[in-house]
Amino acid sequence: MSHTNPAASESGTLYIVATPIGNLADMVPRAVETLQTVAVIAAEDTRHSSRLLSHFDIRTPAQAYHDHSDEQRTATLIQRLLQGDSVALISDAGTPLISDPGYRLVREARLQGINVVPVPGACAMVAALCASGLPSDRFAFEGFLPAKPLARQKALELLQQEPRTLIFYEAPHRVLECVQDIASIMGADREVVMARELTKTFETIKSAPAAELAAWIAADSNQSRGEIVLLVHGAPHRAEQALDAEAERTMRILLEELPVKQAAALAAKLTGARKNVLYQWALDLDK
Repeated sequence: MSHTNPAASESGTLYIVATPIGNLADMVPRAVETLQTVAVIAAEDTRHSSRLLSHFDIRTPAQAYHDHSDEQRTATLIQRLLQGDSVALISDAGTPLISDPGYRLVREARLQGINVVPVPGACAMVAALCASGLPSDRFAFEGFLPAKPLARQKALELLQQEPRTLIFYEAPHRVLECVQDIASIMGADREVVMARELTKTFETIKSAPAAELAAWIAADSNQSRGEIVLLVHGAPHRAEQALDAEAERTMRILLEELPVKQAAALAAKLTGARKNVLYQWALDLDK
């Protein structure tokens, strides 16, 4: 059911158009049609987008719009929309606003009652996630980590116990240091997937424990090139973590004589371990 603001029927539409992340064949027909029919295309970099527009014979005028655009540029586009012109927003590649410009324009358009319509398509983080083999039912997209080492390490420390699959974009010249930081902070054995140059000629999806992946990147300079998505397996739930030797020995003895629930309750009193952790450990024992 539509709840469109009455003003939207008089104004133009702001289309948020996804474009290919590499392979031009991934451009959806609706995106081509939209870009051909709007009054203007707001592009992150008009020079970068010119190849895409030329390939699909899109002759719509384009103007630069990015996060460093001044408020006047946003206001000008909003004014055109209010006057009835439709505008398409594109980024250099993939879906706008996903670690790309556009938030201010979309926010202001909605505040003004202008109709905002997504035209879905390629998105690097979604493409990487679905091919990674990591849990995809719950995930947290963190965009780009801080560029400076100490700030990056601090950010990773805050995410150390996050149980969801973590997704980052990373610059090629920082990817090795980033994976090394993941190994030192989240554990050398934490599974990490690097998805590089997705949909392009040298597409690479590599999964390995963090320390092993860092060594693999260090041994091949080609792996520090191109567009990179890093995915990190979420932290194990506490119940999945190994018990210390004393708690495990106590549980094994008690389970010979008692049901799981009673054994866990008694072992918690004897060892100081958490009852629910002990209970889960015993359940996992039978799997």
